[in-house]
Amino acid sequence: MDLRALRCFVAVAEEGHFGRAALRLHLAQPPLSRRIRDLEADLGCRLFERIPTGARLTRAGEVLLPEARDLLARAERARELVRAAESVREILLGTVAGAGLDAGPAALAVLRSTRPGLRVRLHEAPMTDPTGGLRERRVDLALTRLPFDTSGLTIRQLGTELLVAALPAGDPLAARPRLHVSELAGRPRFRLPAGTDARWRTYWLAGDEDTPGPVVTSAEECLHAVLWDGVTGLLPAGAARRHARPGIAFVPVDGHPPSRVVLARRADAPDPLVDAVAAALVDAHVTGADGVRGGMGPGPGPGTASAGPGSGPGSS
Repeated sequence: MDLRALRCFVAVAEEGHFGRAALRLHLAQPPLSRRIRDLEADLGCRLFERIPTGARLTRAGEVLLPEARDLLARAERARELVRAAESVREILLGTVAGAGLDAGPAALAVLRSTRPGLRVRLHEAPMTDPTGGLRERRVDLALTRLPFDTSGLTIRQLGTELLVAALPAGDPLAARPRLHVSELAGRPRFRLPAGTDARWRTYWLAGDEDTPGPVVTSAEECLHAVLWDGVTGLLPAGAARRHARPGIAFVPVDGHPPSRVVLARRADAPDPLVDAVAAALVDAHVTGADGVRGGMGPGPGPGTASAGPGSGPGSS
């Protein structure tokens, strides 16, 4: 049955008059009468009797009236549920190595005011996945770091972040104001698992693949390896600002490209809501996110103790 015809039927039944029902529905009387006739033809019976004062329900009309009211109410509830489902869309944002998270609060503040029904949930990716979960379609968008294989992805660079060497606090290099990456050559360091993106592994190791050291699968394991195994390794400078950790020193490193913080998404998945989140994150970085150049301040000084989840390459 046509819902518009049912609305017309209910209006005529409640008003007891075709003219008054037409006024109530903001509809001319001829179209209203046609819809009632079409409904009667569909049901195969008369629904109204014409009387001097207007219109009166037939027995069939009396049976239909409560059913019509129920159908219209259920249709309206369905419409509201569908609208509500769309208005509380959830966007999954992957993050790798704490990339771009300093801009998160500013971006979320904008989204709360412009799209109050949109929710953004964070997914911290393991260090074996520099795409932040995009390849496996676990997330809609990712804040991550180059270099890695970007085929099939759209990349927007947000800024760069300097690197630091994570060293045991008692290491002679820990007292240096800065050091060159070549000074770490030959030292045991934490390594990423086999099967991790080759470009990603080469960048963070910054040395010979045969360098001895424990294989780590999370940022916490990186820090544990520095403390308990006496190894070293490269981390983003933001690590030293986020999490103090006694026994670990962070020294700025020269001679190695800075970490390129990027916003990544699948090229084959256009979505206006993902566009909105991406635009808010880009704007937050442009206006100045603490920690990214062109938005980020300088790295930590020598001997700064810091580390923690989300601060190493590909945190989990």
